[in-house]
Amino acid sequence: MEGLRLTEYAGGGGCACKLPPGELDGLVGGLAEGPARPAAELLLGLAGGGDDAAVVALDGERALVTTADFFTPVVNDPYDWGRIAAANALSDVYAMGGTPWAAVNLLAWPRDLLPMEVAAEVLRGGRDVAHEAACHVSGGHSVTGPEPLYGMSVVGVVDRARMMRLDAARPGMPLTLTKPLGTGVLNARHKSTGEVFEQAVASMTALNRDASGAAVAAGIRAGTDVTGFGLLGHAYKLARASGVTVTLDAGAVPYLPGAREAVRDGFVSGGTRRNLEWVAPHTDFAGVPEEARLLLADAQTSGGLLLAGEIPGHPVVGEVTAAGPTAVVVRG
Repeated sequence: MEGLRLTEYAGGGGCACKLPPGELDGLVGGLAEGPARPAAELLLGLAGGGDDAAVVALDGERALVTTADFFTPVVNDPYDWGRIAAANALSDVYAMGGTPWAAVNLLAWPRDLLPMEVAAEVLRGGRDVAHEAACHVSGGHSVTGPEPLYGMSVVGVVDRARMMRLDAARPGMPLTLTKPLGTGVLNARHKSTGEVFEQAVASMTALNRDASGAAVAAGIRAGTDVTGFGLLGHAYKLARASGVTVTLDAGAVPYLPGAREAVRDGFVSGGTRRNLEWVAPHTDFAGVPEEARLLLADAQTSGGLLLAGEIPGHPVVGEVTAAGPTAVVVRG
């Protein structure tokens, strides 16, 4: 597998290949929440503002969290891609304050173009990260496809009284970000040049488990993970669901080494530009330059958590305020 450029087999890369957020809003906006006579109570779904996972009541204290996530190769190394995709899928459960229990693989493979041995490395990477999370991996589903896709469907459990959600942010709460931004622009550079950014791989393969646990212990009940819609997009979704304004301090947001240089050199994905176009009508940028706007909208893969609250060891990047003229305000 030496010299393999896995990203060359994909039109997009990681969470940057998501459908544009505005189009996605229109696509799911008219869907019904469930059957006329559901077998269990749906605690969170489409009506909650687009939370990271669906949550269904198990009993008076616990609820089931279910999610699925998959994408095209974001790096050239198949084992690392598997690890990143698994961490990204598991993150949806952590974003709700839950614990992943079991996962199944989702795989599409161009078997006439890429050896099955490469697919085996992808699955091995996913398994290893799931096992790191103490989550079972059992089987899954695979199809032949024109480009490689990999991810997981994950089921977990959450304490109903301690669940995190999009619509629970209130004025006066600080905003914490648990991973630096920049994976999108660094992945775009990696796809174009083959240059490996170990700091980006380390960030994308890191589980959000500890940050989630710290948030739940601190009593935080509002949050989301930062993935394909960028920090701005996910901040907007949080503000919209909670009926508040989210104010971000651009100077307090951490970035991976090399991220700013990647933007200046033009390694910006179409997904990032679509994110910025989507949030711009709902954002007061107060003179913040284009480079900073693109970084704040950068389509992240397996990003950190954006929390309405504060936990030790992670930067506060803004605050929740009462609803104003725009859903998001960015201070320089």
